[in-house]
Amino acid sequence: MFPILFGMKPDWMRPEWAGKSLVVAMSGGVDSSVAAWMLEQGGSKLIGMFMRNGVKVAAHEVAKKSCCSLGDARDARMVADGLGIPFHAVDLKEEFRDIIKYFTSEYSKGRTPNPCCVCNRDLKFDRLLRFAEELGAEGVVTGHYARIDHVDGRPHVYRGVDHGKDQSYQLFCVAEENLARTYLPLGGLQKSEVRRLAGEAGMRTASKADSQEVCFIPSNDYRKLLKQEGTTLHPGQFVDTAGAVLGEHVGTEHFTIGQRRGHGIASTEPLYVVELSPSTGRVVLGSLAEAGFSSMEVAEPNWIGWDVPDSKSFRCEVQWRHLGRTALCNVSVEAGMAQVEFDEPQVAVAAGQGAAFYEGDRLLGGGWIDSTSRVSAAALDSTGA
Repeated sequence: MFPILFGMKPDWMRPEWAGKSLVVAMSGGVDSSVAAWMLEQGGSKLIGMFMRNGVKVAAHEVAKKSCCSLGDARDARMVADGLGIPFHAVDLKEEFRDIIKYFTSEYSKGRTPNPCCVCNRDLKFDRLLRFAEELGAEGVVTGHYARIDHVDGRPHVYRGVDHGKDQSYQLFCVAEENLARTYLPLGGLQKSEVRRLAGEAGMRTASKADSQEVCFIPSNDYRKLLKQEGTTLHPGQFVDTAGAVLGEHVGTEHFTIGQRRGHGIASTEPLYVVELSPSTGRVVLGSLAEAGFSSMEVAEPNWIGWDVPDSKSFRCEVQWRHLGRTALCNVSVEAGMAQVEFDEPQVAVAAGQGAAFYEGDRLLGGGWIDSTSRVSAAALDSTGA
């Protein structure tokens, strides 16, 4: 058993946790381990659950850290044993196969997938909740660095206080009703505090390396996965924004919007991928000025504890990559789409990625980038760019 705290309880030990029956998603890493320990300290009745993704991790790749390897399952089980809570390893191989198919399909369409957000939406904050219901539990606990408060019976999601580790962006597509039954105890802590607590509790995961973002690509090279899955590539030409041929490539799937390195085209100034066309095999490269996007259309908007104003338009900040910068924008919502107009041109805005809307530290919701518009040549001429 891990040590019990005595005396004054820390601020993170919320009284409403006491007595709740909850499933805790345990990945075998330090974050989920400490999240479980915190809730157990707070008086919750926990059931540990580890998600098996069916991906085999070679011995030489274990150090690169998948979050779902056999070693991770062992670490998760040992932490659960130390907490004295029941533990289950659930086989989600088929569900992960669906995510892998989505991943390769998006690249084939010239889009940039976001598998971690899809996993959160479909598995961690949906499938695990259904497991929790089957076990008679009230909700799910994870080690995400984000905060959830409840106002008038609705969940309000906020950035984690450690902005360098903030994971609120990855919750933009999770249904409000599921977030209402979600517990995120790490949101008020710095990562350094989490590791300190793990060390003080004597957890084997205290100094364990953080997992990489995409758990089913332990090599961290998605091109290997595309080859392994037999993805059909679309070879063709590199061209500049005027259509002049700059070179050839083996497949549009090897590139993403905003990519600056790895295309092998020499130039006096950095060249960015500004457009992908699998049907023609074209990869368009442009200068930084030519790489700016003025707007985007966002599909399947999902609002969290918040309602769109009657005017159907509002101002906010938008973030389109994990730990990416935010940008001020105007948003207009109509017919299930959100039209986003940036105050200033933005780089590396890729269809397929998620767009999360914020008001300060509060996550209002988000959706999937369906299409984008680059800054027009006329606009560039008028600015002298």
